[in-house]
Amino acid sequence: MFEITCPGASHAKVTADFSVFTILTSGISPFYPEFVKIVEVGPRDGLQNEKEIVPTGVKIQLIDMLSGTGLSVIEATSFVSSKWVPQMADHTDVLRGIQRAPHVRYPVLTPNLQGFQDAVAAGATEVAVFGSASETFSKKNINCSIDESMLRFEEVINTAKERQIPVRGYVSCALGCPHEGDIKPSTVAKVAKRLYEMGCYEISLADTIGVGTPGSMLKMLQGVKKEVPINALAVHCHDTYGQALPNILTALQMGVCVVDSAVAGLGGCPYAQGSSGNVSTEDVLYMLHGMGIETGVNLPKVIEAGYFICNALCRNTNSKVAQAKSRTL
Repeated sequence: MFEITCPGASHAKVTADFSVFTILTSGISPFYPEFVKIVEVGPRDGLQNEKEIVPTGVKIQLIDMLSGTGLSVIEATSFVSSKWVPQMADHTDVLRGIQRAPHVRYPVLTPNLQGFQDAVAAGATEVAVFGSASETFSKKNINCSIDESMLRFEEVINTAKERQIPVRGYVSCALGCPHEGDIKPSTVAKVAKRLYEMGCYEISLADTIGVGTPGSMLKMLQGVKKEVPINALAVHCHDTYGQALPNILTALQMGVCVVDSAVAGLGGCPYAQGSSGNVSTEDVLYMLHGMGIETGVNLPKVIEAGYFICNALCRNTNSKVAQAKSRTL
């Protein structure tokens, strides 16, 4: 225990206790992982909310550029109804058009059995299902309750098992919902547990509207890791309130070793108005590499891919790192 003097503060001294007991009971470790796997979600989650249809060739070129960066997982597209997400209507052409690198996996989102079957027919070798910890968000996003969504996912996962196709699970609104506000960690844990027990090899916990803080991230992970092994968890942070990087740091201290991010900070959920983009892959890499944490990803090449897609979209990058680099050129 030690004391910190705070000049000018109403209370002159703050007592801090970073004992072993505190570390163990909070779940926070003073150490970080040596390696973090980056799951690039830009081509899917990053582009799905674009109002103007992005040409198929641009999507393919973006994925091909990202394939050359050292990334091991790139979420390529989504096999959802073109009626609800028209930006993803070219999913088959995108998946068939990319140049697959031998070291890269290209999962696609499949909300139901029909989407799964279409994805497999197009050549998908890994899929993802997208659940929610919020009843209201679930109904607005996939037009069914949480329990109904689990029945759909169970059908997808069981069929995937038969074909030996890995399935990743998402839990949206893990740190807050645009309709219900705060979400209890126990609710997030319940949904994550169901997906894990069904057979999802990894569960990505998404701060869909970017309202989380390190404090709420800590509490949520404390609840979820009681039900799902920490090595089967990932975090998916949006940067609406500028808290994405601090939230990721907290998750790493809790033992999480997988981080979702999007090149150039692309994204925003079509069913969560006001949410900003995903945390940018460039910014996550810059932070991790600066901490001595390996990722296997080449930052300059990711920045180049970010410039490419931003030029195609006629907008500036959301990555602070890419912005800073551009000013020094």
